Amino acid sequence: MKKIILLGAALVLAACDDAGQSPPPDTGAAPTPTNDNLSLIRGYRSEDDWCQFTGETAFTVEFLDHTADLVSCPTGSLAEQSLIEMYNTEKMAETGGYSVYSIPRG
Repeated sequence: MKKIILLGAALVLAACDDAGQSPPPDTGAAPTPTNDNLSLIRGYRSEDDWCQFTGETAFTVEFLDHTADLVSCPTGSLAEQSLIEMYNTEKMAETGGYSVYSIPRG
C-alpha cells in the first residue's frame, strides 16, 4: 500500500512538471508586447487571432514588403505554431515577447 501511495505522489508531481512547460492556451486577449517596437493592428486570420497584422514602426520598417503581410504572434503560443503550419512564413525577428513573420500574399 505504501508503494502505491508513493507511486501516486510521483505521478502527481510529474504531471505538475509537464503542465508548467506547456504553452498557455490562447484564450482571451492577446498579451501586450513588453516594449514599443510593434504596432499591432488587428487579428490576422480572425478578429480574435493572437497573430496580428503589424504596422510600421522604427523597428519594423526594414521588414515591410508590398508583396507580403507583416504578422506578429506571441512567441511560443499555439497561435504562432498554427501560423507556421498554415503559411509559408519567414521569421524576421523577435521583440517584446513576439515573433515577427513575413507572409507572402496570394
